Amino acid sequence: MDKKPQFLIAAPSSGSGKTTITQGLLRYLKNKGLRVQPFKCGPDYLDTKHHAWAAGNVSINLDTFMSSYEHVEEIYHRYSSRSDVSVVEGVMGLFDGAKKMEGSSAQIAELLNIPIILVVNAKATAYSVAPLLYGFKNFYPGINIAGVIFNFVGSESHYQFLKDACEDVGVTPLGYVPKNDKLHLPSRHLGLQISDSLQYDAIIEDIAEHISQTVDIEKLIQISTTQFQEPRTSKISQKGKLKITVAKDEAFNFTYHENLKALEQLGDVTYFSPLKDHELPFTDLLYLAGGYPELHLKELSSNTTMRKAINNYCSQGGRVLAECGGMMYLCESIIDSDSIEYPMVGYLEQKATMENMKLKLGYRKINIDNNICFGHEFHYSKILSPLLKYSVGEIYSARDQKLDTLLFRKQNTVASYIHFYWGEKKITDIFFGNTNEDTTKQV
Repeated sequence: MDKKPQFLIAAPSSGSGKTTITQGLLRYLKNKGLRVQPFKCGPDYLDTKHHAWAAGNVSINLDTFMSSYEHVEEIYHRYSSRSDVSVVEGVMGLFDGAKKMEGSSAQIAELLNIPIILVVNAKATAYSVAPLLYGFKNFYPGINIAGVIFNFVGSESHYQFLKDACEDVGVTPLGYVPKNDKLHLPSRHLGLQISDSLQYDAIIEDIAEHISQTVDIEKLIQISTTQFQEPRTSKISQKGKLKITVAKDEAFNFTYHENLKALEQLGDVTYFSPLKDHELPFTDLLYLAGGYPELHLKELSSNTTMRKAINNYCSQGGRVLAECGGMMYLCESIIDSDSIEYPMVGYLEQKATMENMKLKLGYRKINIDNNICFGHEFHYSKILSPLLKYSVGEIYSARDQKLDTLLFRKQNTVASYIHFYWGEKKITDIFFGNTNEDTTKQV
């Protein structure tokens, strides 16, 4: 086994600044001419977009709730083998999982045997970080907290107190990041639009420069250079012959990279825009991913030829998988937060609304005729008068609590608020039977 810099950036809690620091480190390492492979713990499909912009390389989700340990190890080693350095961003607090540590950043760090760099918000504390660091270092012996970066530090003298705490606890201090109100990433709720790229790129460059002034990145690389396990040679499966069409534009772009790679194994994948295109490509399977249709309601509604084409495809029995925003698009209409109603595809006889928004999120376990698959729910909208007659399966939380989340099946259209993960398990067969069969629809 060879050695390689590889580390997981974690924090005691959300809001510590690990995402901003991750972006800066990714860009700094890229600017040094290194091939950087970013990863994200958990089901987040927004941070992976930030990673890709900062590192110039696709970011991969690592999730031990939605997939097996073996799958997480396999994709980590496969993608890392192509890089000079691997950077994993954690999720929430270090030990926060779906149930205790299950699915947490700590569990993934232990599974992959990679060191942890802890980001600590030091805005209102000094030497008192010592017991916090001691607790995180010693709470669970299966992980290695190799170093710490302090965020929101007021001055060099402030950092000296924090450095003293590190030395007494036995954790390597890697420097600090001074507070800088000018360095703000774009809103994660609003996502990243293509038009934001130049502005975002400038922000990332500034963050990388800001961090490099006071963080010892060379020492970080040194202490995180550990044994790297080369990926096992996997059996190459035969590619299918299906024609697969995937919605991808500013309104629909919440996808997991491994899901798309799995679709490529089923056949040829073509991307299209429900916003701008007027014809639906010749297809056997249509994937309407989640996204932000609520930000583009006027454009989606005015594209009547596309709405009609998709309605015709669904009505003719075409296979469709629609997730969250994709499901909303298939409804009769979407009502915005100002109570203005916009006609949509109209295949599902129900309405979606952004009125009185309330967040609903969490891991989901789906049981369909004793076939189990996994996903994640994250949305602010709701369905009015849902089509209960088309509801199938049973949905459970990570703690096996039965939920009122619905999964709809009308003809060969499967739709839900759930963002499914099928990078490991071929759930298209669960939903549609043998997807190797060519039943191409011309619309």
